[in-house]
Amino acid sequence: MSGQLIYLMGPSGSGKDSLLNAARERLAERGCVIARRIITRSAEAVGEDAIGVSPTEFDQQEAAGAFALSWRANGLAYGIPRQIDDWLAAGQDVLVNGSRGYLPKARERYPELLAILLQVDEAALRQRLQARGRESAEQIEARLARSRELQLPSAKVVGDRDEGESQWLLNNSGPLEQTVTQLLQLLSDARACA
Repeated sequence: MSGQLIYLMGPSGSGKDSLLNAARERLAERGCVIARRIITRSAEAVGEDAIGVSPTEFDQQEAAGAFALSWRANGLAYGIPRQIDDWLAAGQDVLVNGSRGYLPKARERYPELLAILLQVDEAALRQRLQARGRESAEQIEARLARSRELQLPSAKVVGDRDEGESQWLLNNSGPLEQTVTQLLQLLSDARACA
């Protein structure tokens, strides 16, 4: 039996990296691998455990077919290594940090993927973006505007599933441990429904 691709997405600052770091060991205990992204951002940048490459290196890797999924957003390029296909074929679940704007393309390649939208209220999101210090005030406002544009109206609250699209909504406005618990329960529920 092949594994399932779990496509975690949400606006910048919603806490995807914090959630993945907090849930990493418990996900591994369930046989779920978290894929490291390739990003055209310095490897020294604070935040995600990603592999930083130059735009030229990214383009070369993309042209060589190194990515299972790749997209551009917020002035950066993102790639998910092709290795995830081997993990999925071996029966492992694979969690990727995806993009809401790229979800339709990801579904074309992986029709059975489980899409999870991590949300946080806009005031908390603005505060988190300011606190991490990566972007200017103008860039933060642009990210917030993009977040509003990319709302997924068909997403369902944890515990409620849209049979056609398999999208789940996970709120990360509260304590992180609560979100980790909800994520693990969501994955158990989704597996039971599969």
